[in-house]
Amino acid sequence: MALSYQAMKEAVKVVLAADNVPNIVGEAGIGKSALVNEVATELNAKLFTTVVSLSEKGDLAIPVPPLRDEAFIQTTNYGTLANVQYGYSETLIQIIQQAEQNPDQPIIWFLDEFNRGTAAVQAELMNLVLQRQINSLKLPQQVRIVIAENPDATMTNFSHDDYAVTPADDAIKDRTVRLEMAASLIDWQQWANGLNQHGEPRIQPIVQRYLQDHPTYFNGPQNGDLYPTPRSWERVSRNLTQLLKLDQQNRATLMADVFSGDLGIEVGTAFADYVLHQGSRLTVESLASTDKTEAFKKISDADKVQLLIKMIKKDHDQLLDSQYLKRLTQYLALVSADGQYVIVQQFAQITHNNPELLTQIYQQAVAGQSEFKDFYQLLQKIAVK
Repeated sequence: MALSYQAMKEAVKVVLAADNVPNIVGEAGIGKSALVNEVATELNAKLFTTVVSLSEKGDLAIPVPPLRDEAFIQTTNYGTLANVQYGYSETLIQIIQQAEQNPDQPIIWFLDEFNRGTAAVQAELMNLVLQRQINSLKLPQQVRIVIAENPDATMTNFSHDDYAVTPADDAIKDRTVRLEMAASLIDWQQWANGLNQHGEPRIQPIVQRYLQDHPTYFNGPQNGDLYPTPRSWERVSRNLTQLLKLDQQNRATLMADVFSGDLGIEVGTAFADYVLHQGSRLTVESLASTDKTEAFKKISDADKVQLLIKMIKKDHDQLLDSQYLKRLTQYLALVSADGQYVIVQQFAQITHNNPELLTQIYQQAVAGQSEFKDFYQLLQKIAVK
């Protein structure tokens, strides 16, 4: 049983509050690191991150430099520590200094990619995780440890995973709380709709729309060495922001290759085609002002429906404009039968609240206005299907 992003955040908080060590297990790129960052923010905790896969045997030995006073950090409550600018020593110094300067603020030490470290590195970390101690140094009370792992074939529910990992020692398994994390498109979209530091959506709206139409591409399929993950879609969104600043020719030349570098050729090429044929060009305004029939044909039926619903909801007075209604009829005829029914239901709701609108359209149709007549006849045709 796996937890979604939002549920995992709450589970990690519960385990930390119980003075236990959460071990977040999940596929690469689904947002484990981002989740720990959010947990730290919500708990008002200072976060320190160590990527265990980049560590070497001996990093915890804390080598002692020549015995000069300036080479040591004297702590108030936790003893003396050599200030060596490599290995874990510098991180420990920062943690100790943070604890002494802010004794009431929680600290989270996040050991990421724990089981991608070698067996020797994991063994050196045992006392840190299990006993909260490194050699003679004890961690301050407000320090909480969170570890994250990629799945390995020895784990229940992950027998088919093939990550280059070293299965954790049984002592680690017995002393930590394994929490399995699953990629959730719904949770991810809630996050994606949030605003970044510039007051813009974290993820480009067209990326979100594409994933709504193609949810199976959110985290897979795992064909080849490159495939979509939540993290890769975030990079795609940032790349798209820059690509949209280019002229159309350069944009068209680069898109498929740039996107394929994150998503793999199959999905990257498909998404590039989606952007190039739809992009931000197909808006209610562009559909109403010019003939976008060819571009409209190439987008997904779901996008056709959403655009036309926006057209009928945008401004009810525009539905009495002959050219606007002509365009709406033209595009409505290109939507699938199911999509047409959804759009007509939305129109019926509008006219239910504003019956005068339908009366005016009907009167213009009876009077022989071709645009109104064509629209009214199409409504009747859809209604009786």
